[in-house]
Amino acid sequence: MTESGRFRGVTALVTGAGQGIGRACVERLADEGARVAVSDIDLELARSVADDLPESSGHLALHMDVTDRASVDGAVATAAAELGGLDVVVNVAGGDLPHGVFEEIGDEIWSALLELNLVGVARVCRAAIPFLRQSSRGPAIVTVSSINGQTALGSEPYSAAKAGLTALTANLARSLGADGVRVNAVAPGTIRTRVWEGQPGGADRMLPLYPLGRVGEPSDVAAAVAFLASVDAAWITGHVLPVDGGLLLARPSV
Repeated sequence: MTESGRFRGVTALVTGAGQGIGRACVERLADEGARVAVSDIDLELARSVADDLPESSGHLALHMDVTDRASVDGAVATAAAELGGLDVVVNVAGGDLPHGVFEEIGDEIWSALLELNLVGVARVCRAAIPFLRQSSRGPAIVTVSSINGQTALGSEPYSAAKAGLTALTANLARSLGADGVRVNAVAPGTIRTRVWEGQPGGADRMLPLYPLGRVGEPSDVAAAVAFLASVDAAWITGHVLPVDGGLLLARPSV
C-alpha cells in the first residue's frame, strides 16, 4: 500500500537507479508523486527506468559515476537545475567485488570497495547538501547501506565500507539538523536482485537466516526508504533502520 501524493511537489535524486533496489526506490517515489532524477553509471538503463515511469516527461535520466567527483558534481547540479531544486537524495549505488579470504584481499580491492560504497556516498551528499539546504519541503538524505555493516557476515571490505555509512549518517544528521535536513539509512538483508542470478540456489539459499521465512524484495527496501524520506519521518534523523526480515534476532549487531 502506498500513500498516494505523499511526495507531490517533491524532487528526488536516486543513484544506482538503473535496476534492483535503485529502480524500486525510483518507482516508489514516482508513484507517490515525486519528480525523480534517475541516475546510474549506465545511462541507457537510467533512461529505460525514467521512460517507464508514470508521467515520464516529468522525470530525468542522468549518467553518474559515484567514484568520479566531476561526474557526481555535474549530475547533481543538472538534476537540481532541471527539476527546480532537490528535496530528497537516495544513495543506492554500491556493490561488492569477487575476492578471496581476508588474507588474500589486496589493497586494490579495499580501495575500490571503500571508494564505491563509502566515499561515493560522501561525494553525492557533499554535492547535494547546498541544494537540500534551500529546500522548504522537508529535505532528506536516505542511504541504502547493508546488514553487513551491522553484523559479521563476511566480505570484510564491503562490510567495513557499509559500517562506515553508519558513522557518516550520524555525523551528517547532527551537522545538518539545524538546516532542517534529515539524514537516515536503511540496512537491507538478502534482497532478490541480479547479484544472486546464476548462483546455486539463488537468494533463497539464505532463507534459513530469516525468521520471517523469506528473503527480501527490492520493494521492501523502497518502502522503508520512502518512509524515511517522507514527512511521516519528520522527527527521525541519524538512524540506520534494519530491513532484514528478522536476521538480527539470530545474529545480534556488532
